Amino acid sequence: MSAVRKLGRPTAHRMSMLKGMATGLLDKGRIQTTVCRAKEVAPLAEKMITLGKLNTLAAKRQAMAFLKKEDVVKKLFDDIAPGYAARNGGYTRIIRTGPRRGDGAEMAIVELV
Repeated sequence: MSAVRKLGRPTAHRMSMLKGMATGLLDKGRIQTTVCRAKEVAPLAEKMITLGKLNTLAAKRQAMAFLKKEDVVKKLFDDIAPGYAARNGGYTRIIRTGPRRGDGAEMAIVELV
């Protein structure tokens, strides 16, 4: 079992940040962030895609409660999730890109496969 990464933030701030990053990932298809944040946001985005594959009213309500934008939820259920209908997980990919110029933090790109 993996340890929870706190990312130096209180729980509410951390969850809000991760929800925003998951929303951005599903909206744009890829985001650039630090490796630690990437490892936290990828499973959350995969859970949202799994909800999208269910395509029930309850799943839509759960997705609306988690994601920040209604149009992203519509895109998730109409466009993204049907594309992964034959796939059983592994919807995201993390690509390490090297250190950030300012502080040397290890950066990564999270993208939908």
